[in-house]
Amino acid sequence: MKNTRYAKQAIFLGASIVIGFIIIFMDSKFFTSIPFLGYLIGMLFLLLALTPLGKGVKGSHSWLNLGILTFQPGELMKFFTALSIAKFLSLQEVNFSTLKHRLICAGFAVIPAFIIIMQNETGLALVYFSFFLAMYREGLPNIVLIVIFSIMTLAIATLLLPKNILFILLTIGALIFLYLVRRKLRRSKEILILVASIWGFGVLFSQVLVPLTFKNVLQAHHIDRIYSLIGQDVPEAYIKLNKSGKKIKTGTSDYNVRQSKIAIASGGIFGKGFLNGTQTQYNWVPEQGTDFIFCTIGEQFGFFGSLLLLGIYSVFLLRIVHIAERQRSQFSRIYAYCIAGILFFHLVINIGMTIGLAPVIGIPLPLISYGGTSLLTFAVMIFVLIRLDADRQMVLR
Repeated sequence: MKNTRYAKQAIFLGASIVIGFIIIFMDSKFFTSIPFLGYLIGMLFLLLALTPLGKGVKGSHSWLNLGILTFQPGELMKFFTALSIAKFLSLQEVNFSTLKHRLICAGFAVIPAFIIIMQNETGLALVYFSFFLAMYREGLPNIVLIVIFSIMTLAIATLLLPKNILFILLTIGALIFLYLVRRKLRRSKEILILVASIWGFGVLFSQVLVPLTFKNVLQAHHIDRIYSLIGQDVPEAYIKLNKSGKKIKTGTSDYNVRQSKIAIASGGIFGKGFLNGTQTQYNWVPEQGTDFIFCTIGEQFGFFGSLLLLGIYSVFLLRIVHIAERQRSQFSRIYAYCIAGILFFHLVINIGMTIGLAPVIGIPLPLISYGGTSLLTFAVMIFVLIRLDADRQMVLR
């Protein structure tokens, strides 16, 4: 099994290198001419994955089987989405300060993410929200990020606190704020309306939307992973039943993370040596070659090896940001920030979930995890960036 994986990964590595050299010798203007067409083709592949041509893998339906080739369209779609966002924002008639163009740009990322969620591949879908980092660099208001982080905080508080306690805290917080701005309330009633609206949304979100989502939208493994992250058992109200009416077992995600932590901790400072890790060599850690490959590195190369890997990734990300900022072309700059956002999101979530700081959502470690489609996609995105940077003095549109 391992030898087969090594062979397949070697084939995709060779294919990535060949395609990379082809990209290096292509005209940069080619990549400004194909974004929207590529986006439509990628969307077609995503939709085809929902048909009988799609292939189910470990509960998801995000793979497309074309007979001679089986791949994950959602991975390839990241590349086309990055190109399309860069192309759209670089158009002369686009004014990103308007709500219309902001919504259109957000749609490039949200629509494929929604389709991928329908394929039951939530982890991959969440990666598409990394494109908002590039939009933020291009002028997305700070209030958008504040709202996003506020909703995330409220969602976590909803899971940790009883409903009545959270309702009381939201009400007290609103009243305290109104008391602090009581003088301004006399001159403007808009503040009162705004605070009341925020309070009403907070109550509706925590008391109604979150419970409904957990009961009717999220699947059992999603709920299991979320509660595993916050260190709590799944409440009785959210436990799902299988087709035979029995309760679906919970706690499997916690097992994966626990075994991953054991493997990383056993590596110590310097590690056990290449291929000498007991936890990983005896397959105690599920998915240790794909989603949990960081624990393999931690056990075999220890703290210093893990630190070295993080250092390499950090330098790589900083280099991409540096490349982005030296571009004359807005298209090249935005594309570079899209790639940086994708890589950053993959790194934070993948490493975070192996040490229990992020939910287990099945995101590979870039250029290291086993997976041909992922390797090929990252290689193509990086080689295209190198090609665009070679013509950084040009203004591409």
